[in-house]
Amino acid sequence: MQRFRPKYVTFDCYGTLINFQMAEAASDLFGHLLDRPRMDEFIKNFSAYRLDEVMQDWKPYTDVVHNALERTCRRNNVAFRAEDAETISNRVPTWGPHQDVPEGLAKLAKEIPLVILSNAMTALIPSNVAKLGAPFHAVYTAEQASAYKPHFKAFEYMFDMLGCGPEDITHVSSSFRYDLMSAYDLGIKSKVWVNRRHEPANPYYEYTEIADVTQLPSVFGL
Repeated sequence: MQRFRPKYVTFDCYGTLINFQMAEAASDLFGHLLDRPRMDEFIKNFSAYRLDEVMQDWKPYTDVVHNALERTCRRNNVAFRAEDAETISNRVPTWGPHQDVPEGLAKLAKEIPLVILSNAMTALIPSNVAKLGAPFHAVYTAEQASAYKPHFKAFEYMFDMLGCGPEDITHVSSSFRYDLMSAYDLGIKSKVWVNRRHEPANPYYEYTEIADVTQLPSVFGL
């Protein structure tokens, strides 16, 4: 069977490539105040409010974190402090990749140009990308696009910058809600879901599932 060879393999960054540790950061700050069931609920709410914040007009990601944390604290009857939101935001550039990422990316980068489309601040993401262990053709951010995923505008900015269309790429993500649902709606036929176990499978969105990024080169017969 002939395998699709895209012009670019495009990636979500945080959660898919970088070990996204918002839950751990929240636990470090609030775990002494909440028992385990309440902390689990707090983390669930914090995730939901971050998604709700990025669905609005673009604003700096520090504001996304601030607003989402403030709303989460209010909902869970916990005192909100602006410095806690700042502490969490300041952790983001320190995060490194999942263990499986560098090997898979390094092999793939020898054959196909790699691109990141991230819900990131332009000044903060380079320190994360530098830890991935592979060269990237381009790194595009929500700040540059003036839109966060899952907004179509973020993907359309990437298409414009690359001079290609949805038929030319394979998009790789661990998230349906931020990436793969929009990719499906935009007509990106070649999609890969990295099952990081933070969202359930949803075959409706027509993707190839892999357990980790070491398996990604084999999707292209490499």
